[in-house]
Amino acid sequence: MDDIVQRMGKVNDKWICGTAFHTPQRGVLEVLDEVLIAVDETGSISQIVRNNEPRFGEIKAAADREGRLTELADSQFLLPGLVDLHIHAPQWPQLGKALDVPLEVWLQKYTFPLEAKYADIDFAREVYGDLVDALLANGTTTAVYFATIHMEASLALAEICQQKGQRAFVGKVAMDDPDQCPEIYRDSDAATAVSEMRAFIQRVREFSGGANALVQPIITPRFIPSCTDALLQGLGELAAETGCLVQTHCSESDWERDFVEARFGKTDTEVLRGFGLLRQSTVLAHSNFVSDEDLSLIGKAGAAIAHCPLSNVYFARAVFPLRAALDRNVHVGLGSDVSGGHSPSILDGCRHALSAARAREGGVDPSLAAAERGVANSAIGVADAFWLATAGGGEALGLPIGKFEPGYKFDAILIDLDAPGSNLRHWPTLDGLDDVFQKIVLNANRANVMRTWVNGKLVYAAQV
Repeated sequence: MDDIVQRMGKVNDKWICGTAFHTPQRGVLEVLDEVLIAVDETGSISQIVRNNEPRFGEIKAAADREGRLTELADSQFLLPGLVDLHIHAPQWPQLGKALDVPLEVWLQKYTFPLEAKYADIDFAREVYGDLVDALLANGTTTAVYFATIHMEASLALAEICQQKGQRAFVGKVAMDDPDQCPEIYRDSDAATAVSEMRAFIQRVREFSGGANALVQPIITPRFIPSCTDALLQGLGELAAETGCLVQTHCSESDWERDFVEARFGKTDTEVLRGFGLLRQSTVLAHSNFVSDEDLSLIGKAGAAIAHCPLSNVYFARAVFPLRAALDRNVHVGLGSDVSGGHSPSILDGCRHALSAARAREGGVDPSLAAAERGVANSAIGVADAFWLATAGGGEALGLPIGKFEPGYKFDAILIDLDAPGSNLRHWPTLDGLDDVFQKIVLNANRANVMRTWVNGKLVYAAQV
């Protein structure tokens, strides 16, 4: 009995029993078949007991007897929570529309006017509450958000994430260049924008609990074209001063890349480095047109790329060199890029990443011979895509998330193959567990997400 007591862990540990899938390394699927996972009071995984270990059954029975056990049904499987490295929270009402024009037109015609509306705090709270609910229901346990230039609305987003229990990085957007930003939607000047960013960081840290809190501020220059040199310099200095992470767009489209080259005679990556904004865990959205030299700079800095394959179709008109970045050991995760991407699901992001990588390898011009059509060795597999959505995103942010291992946070989703409205079909005589994993990644949707946990806390449960 003493051994059981020891294996049961702390008196308040919770246990989950069932089969779990995770990708602890890129391209490597590990099936945890019928295991017990213990979650401690801090929301961390304290131990994992496999079903072939001595006294597995006794530990399970004791946890059940004490009301500390959640047991999955045969049709249910546990996955790490999904990490979305790039979301424009205020663009949630625009999801699924306004994708008919190039990026530089889209911003001025649709997006800046919409984001200007967040001066209305009631409107902001309504939209942001709905967004966070939807993302948790889709299994997004960690989100990296662009908000708007508005202090109170940006704070409201951070507060809503905290209240609803989503792990989040929230950025008050900085953009002050009058030549690129409309009068109705821009910071008055660089000094004011930097001062307000500093105040935003302090206020978020005050209510969220400090630098290691569930919700954290992130320094957010929108992108180089919308910021003056003084603003970029000031934000780089603020990042060094506060230790805050940084997020921005990088080499997103032909227009954006060419704009930066014409203004500075350098690539986005080189410019960001020069202003002190290319740092450990800086999140660079898109990066479709990065060079080999850029990738080396990004990797050396310990920065990360948010790969947004769906929105890249609309605004990049090119395919991000994903395998080239991964083979250089650059940190890469996935971003939905709501609303440049018209799906809030990071599982959809996995599917689009697979398609984009295959298109890059196979090529798209049928008039060319097969050998001339694409870029060799560009494709990825299902396990690679899921790693990007989970452990890869965690590594990008420097967080212990995305894996089922002791010491990692218990951010997880429960997928039910038999959920009402499911597109998943399971044939026990034909499908092994590896097949089930692939079917989940390629076919699961919001209907299949039955529960979502963040930091060990249940934050979403489907109504059935």
